[in-house]
Amino acid sequence: MPVLTFANTKGGAGKTTAVLLIATELARIGLRVAVLDADPQHWISRWHQQLGTNCPERLQVVPYVSAASLEREIQRWQSAVDLVILDLPGHRSPLIAQAMGHSDYVLIPSQGSAMDAQGAANVIDLLSYLEDKAGVRIPHSVVLTRINPIITTRALQGVKQLLAQKKVHLLTTPIIERAAFRDVFSCGETLYTMDPRHVSNLDRAQENAQMLGQEVLARLKRYCTIGAVTAPASQTVRLVA
Repeated sequence: MPVLTFANTKGGAGKTTAVLLIATELARIGLRVAVLDADPQHWISRWHQQLGTNCPERLQVVPYVSAASLEREIQRWQSAVDLVILDLPGHRSPLIAQAMGHSDYVLIPSQGSAMDAQGAANVIDLLSYLEDKAGVRIPHSVVLTRINPIITTRALQGVKQLLAQKKVHLLTTPIIERAAFRDVFSCGETLYTMDPRHVSNLDRAQENAQMLGQEVLARLKRYCTIGAVTAPASQTVRLVA
């Protein structure tokens, strides 16, 4: 059972949105997923509480995970799910270093801005330190978030150049700025239970999430042992209470 950790020391980088999209997409295609919410803002837990019968049966969210309970919760879910996802604080915290010790893969969400890039660099530097000083190499990637599909800014180009210089893997699929990705947090829905009449470009948001989920799954399979997908990628998992 691999542990996939999401980390950026700057808040507002789109971290929890990335957690939500990838967790629900991997659950949709058949993996059993548990999200451990260690972010003091508890956005993913609040969203999960609103879901009710819209919650995918293969998705669990564990609220209020702390430094004291992190290892215990990981062990608790080890045999129950195919993947554990950690949603960490969006600021410097000892919990980030602690979580790295349990991680099989780290995803670093970042917008195309200098401040987000610095938050991402803090996590990358920590990973480099663990490799240099302790000989622990944790595979990792950056996923770009809230990207305008039409406009490429100078700041975004700068972020990509910085990642290339540091030889950090960048996911091919960015998270595009979509209304649906904002609305899921406020309406107690998933991308597959929302009404397309009320959300613009919902089909494109679904396609974005599907491509991202498949790319993340491929990265995990490259470095980790992960359970087999039990439902076709085109099938929406049955929703239960």
